[in-house]
Amino acid sequence: MKTLQRASQGQHQPIEQTMERLPQGVRRLAVQLRTSVPVPDLWSVLTDYEALSDFIPNLSRSTLLGRQGHVVRLSQIGSQQLLGLKFSASVQLELSEHRPEGLLQFRMLKGDFRRFEGCWRLQAVPDATLLLYDLTVQGCLGMPVALIEQRLRHDLSENLLAVEKEALRRGLV
Repeated sequence: MKTLQRASQGQHQPIEQTMERLPQGVRRLAVQLRTSVPVPDLWSVLTDYEALSDFIPNLSRSTLLGRQGHVVRLSQIGSQQLLGLKFSASVQLELSEHRPEGLLQFRMLKGDFRRFEGCWRLQAVPDATLLLYDLTVQGCLGMPVALIEQRLRHDLSENLLAVEKEALRRGLV
């Protein structure tokens, strides 16, 4: 089942969001924002790995573990309030930077999910840049899928807006 949601975000064009329900509690979500921020400026923000937790909502920590060429290893901890309880999850990610294509792919090496992988994609189009975040996630046993789905729908849109806002704050545009 696919759903498309358009959520108006202030002065922004609508954020486009799709969600697929896949077997065994797997969810694939994609969120896209059309922005005036150029690709190189957004890339600079997305690859400032140590600073991501300074501006991405609900990301408590982002630590660069190592780099070999265009392959990066990160440790991240996210936390948020769910049903009055504090929930946190940690992941160790391997990212592949494909700067010429505007593609930043990631996959979980270990962490609190059964599956956590996806990409950031930046694409220049006439008079704008498309910023896309694509995530395939499968919660661990005992993690309610519906709850994850609901939080991710909100959080992914917020993450795109946070990246855009940080690029603007840095005065890169």
